[in-house]
Amino acid sequence: MTRKAKRLSSIAAILLVIGAAAGLVLTALSDSVAFFNSPTDIVANAPAPSQRIRLGGLVEEGSVVRGGSQKVTFRVTDTIESVPVTYTGLLPDLFREGQGVVTEGTFGPDNIFVADTVLAKHDENYMPKEVVDDLKARGLWEEGTGKVDSDPEPAQPPTGSGASS
Repeated sequence: MTRKAKRLSSIAAILLVIGAAAGLVLTALSDSVAFFNSPTDIVANAPAPSQRIRLGGLVEEGSVVRGGSQKVTFRVTDTIESVPVTYTGLLPDLFREGQGVVTEGTFGPDNIFVADTVLAKHDENYMPKEVVDDLKARGLWEEGTGKVDSDPEPAQPPTGSGASS
């Protein structure tokens, strides 16, 4: 075997090993590639109790209950399903009902999501892109206002001439 052939077979073997490793990693991560899971995703495909996930959606109106020693319980909803969440710690200053939130943690044995991280919006118009995309896909997002329409109506075509020169 010539020196060139040995080099070429070594490069081919290295590329084969790298390809196999990449395939294994992508296979292992296939279920957790999403930035977060919506409550509907969680209800449809319940994760294992010890599996760490991100849960995203809106903080359900009227669901926030503050307990002693910084314990807070609330529900995260995507307006179709909702998931109960418990969190112990300081919440972000802008955390409130009706606003977008992404929580990170695991499910407890009682099917309550135990969050160890809570991420809230950072300004008046911000909501995580994935939450907005999910709400748009369901027809519940009012473009331009940044608000959720819980009872969507079909879009009406604009009236007027619309012509400009």
